[in-house]
Amino acid sequence: MFVGPRGTGKTSTARLFAKALNAEGGPSATPDNESEISQAIMGGSCMDVIEIDGASNNSVDQVRELRDDCQYAPTQCTYKIYIIDEVHMLSTAAFNALLKTLEEPPAHVKFFFATTEAHKVLPTIVSRCQRFEFRPISDKVIADKLTEISKAEGIEVEAEAIASIARLANGGMRDAQSILDQMISFCGSKIADSDVLDVYGSGFRRAYCRTR
Repeated sequence: MFVGPRGTGKTSTARLFAKALNAEGGPSATPDNESEISQAIMGGSCMDVIEIDGASNNSVDQVRELRDDCQYAPTQCTYKIYIIDEVHMLSTAAFNALLKTLEEPPAHVKFFFATTEAHKVLPTIVSRCQRFEFRPISDKVIADKLTEISKAEGIEVEAEAIASIARLANGGMRDAQSILDQMISFCGSKIADSDVLDVYGSGFRRAYCRTR
């Protein structure tokens, strides 16, 4: 179970684990990133790595369908892997339907749960998981990544603007990239710090105050 704020890499880390588990020749910490399986897993098109949104697939019937599907062997990979995002959104009945599979999972099945609210997950589920905490990403790491993206896309962004976007993201890499995308759509290929203030106004001021 991966627990932490939104946009801190929980689902992406689950995909990386899935890639490592299904590496050619057995689980490997250094899988071939260019292999067909690795590319399919990271691109979300692998039939044996199933990503489920707990918010919209939270009924007991949907979980029972998942439980039945678990019994079938993987078609492409060594392991069939289920990544359930926002797992805390499952209903109590759905959790109970999933519990038996977690107690006695088929050898070819692995589960990864991601949640921003672990306290809402049933204790009987939590007790059967290894829990890993994800923390907000530092502004510097976010800024470095945004700089890398900007250069790759040929976008000229002031360093101060990058720093402002990083503060606005409040520790979430995904939110930072979304803000950068929005700034590009508003400003084109040149983004100044004043543009961030113009677009985000009060949100920028709150982010700035948090750093003072």
